[in-house]
Amino acid sequence: MSSSDPETQEEPKPSFDDPEAIESFTSTKTLEETDQTNAPMSENQKEEDEDEEEEGECGFCLFMKGGGCKDAFIAWEDCIKQAEENNEDIVEKCFEVTSALKLCMEAHADYYEPILKAEKAAEQEAVKQLEKEKEEEAAAAAEKSESHEKEK
Repeated sequence: MSSSDPETQEEPKPSFDDPEAIESFTSTKTLEETDQTNAPMSENQKEEDEDEEEEGECGFCLFMKGGGCKDAFIAWEDCIKQAEENNEDIVEKCFEVTSALKLCMEAHADYYEPILKAEKAAEQEAVKQLEKEKEEEAAAAAEKSESHEKEK
């Protein structure tokens, strides 16, 4: 259901099949730089935007914070930073917040669909790579066994 009024038309959902969408997600522009409105900001908002501008928040982060899982993503981000600062195992330390973020993203799949699809594709590729490595190891072991048998 689309309207001919450009102000009421819905924005198309981003797709990782679209190079422009990928570029917009990986852009290092802050919200302040991409926001075309001149709405007045409170002092706290100005300070937060200045902090984000200094850090050069990534497009992926902006996308993640733009959906219903903003709080879960921030908790995950904080956990990762703490683990890195303390030289801790990220997977072990952040398992719970990662699981919570994934569950939240699945609950808001309409927004996070591009990320979920990319994650699923990466998992499938990792499984294929592991299977290939296992096959190569099995072939090498069989070859070694054959050459050992010939020596006898």
